[in-house]
Amino acid sequence: MPAANVEYKDRLFGFLFGNEEHREWTLSLYNAVNGSNYTDASQIQITTIREVLYLGMHNDVSFMISDEMNMYEQQSTYIPYMPLRMLQYSGNLFEKDISRRKKNKYSKHLVRLPVPKLVVFYNGIDDEADEKTLCLSDAFPEEKREAADIEVRVRMINVNRGHSTGMMESCKPLDEYAWLVEAVRRSEEKIGLEAAIDQAIDKMPNEYIIKQFMEMHRAEVKGMLLTEYNEVKQMELVREEGREEGRKEGREEGRKEGREEGREEGRKEGREEERTTLWQLITRLIDVGRNEDVTRAANDAEYREQLYKEFHIV
Repeated sequence: MPAANVEYKDRLFGFLFGNEEHREWTLSLYNAVNGSNYTDASQIQITTIREVLYLGMHNDVSFMISDEMNMYEQQSTYIPYMPLRMLQYSGNLFEKDISRRKKNKYSKHLVRLPVPKLVVFYNGIDDEADEKTLCLSDAFPEEKREAADIEVRVRMINVNRGHSTGMMESCKPLDEYAWLVEAVRRSEEKIGLEAAIDQAIDKMPNEYIIKQFMEMHRAEVKGMLLTEYNEVKQMELVREEGREEGRKEGREEGRKEGREEGREEGRKEGREEERTTLWQLITRLIDVGRNEDVTRAANDAEYREQLYKEFHIV
């Protein structure tokens, strides 16, 4: 069985549910998400984007079944820009599908496309609903949302233990994955992250479907979970730095008087725009595995401007 590819910065979720040799787990997850009852795992065609083919793009799991193009992402931190990322992934996957079928997108005849189905599996520590819909239009000015010509809807499903119980019961590998994440989270502060991962794998019930897989790939699993936990900590660091910057600005503004209301609104909009742009940059950096640049970008304005130009973020 192939080992995890470190170059692609795989997440454990993708390693489990985007693995060619365990397409039955992918099918089980698809059935749980859609309330379907497919039984032939050979119908699953893995189409996950890899950086080597699409520079700067790497999604967690994508696959075709029937006439549907499914894109599944796992997030330990709530990121409202997932519809934008899914839109970018969709464009690349549509191109990939057209090329695979040797179709001509410039033909005068309509090229049939698979139906995109977009899902984010959330397992962070914030209290989120079992399910909600994220829309690309949420990022548009409210007064212009209905006039927008593009909309993207993403289902966000909470897969922490105790949530989405019907789906967990329908997909045992997903329930077992959630058990592992919770077990690591419970023990991390007491014994450290690496030891917590080892202990969780050791204590995983023998009847669990993914138990043997976890043991066989213990080193890869540890590496992926360590990377994911570091990402979460970096994101929290950036959030805290943003909150502190806001507090400092608030205190400074409080000491100054006589500011015109229009100028105040302009400053607020400017700060909000900068935070929005910074989050776009952070998600792109994490996508391509440049985790060290996340903290540097948050603290170094000059370097941040270089990255904006590199990733064409304006």
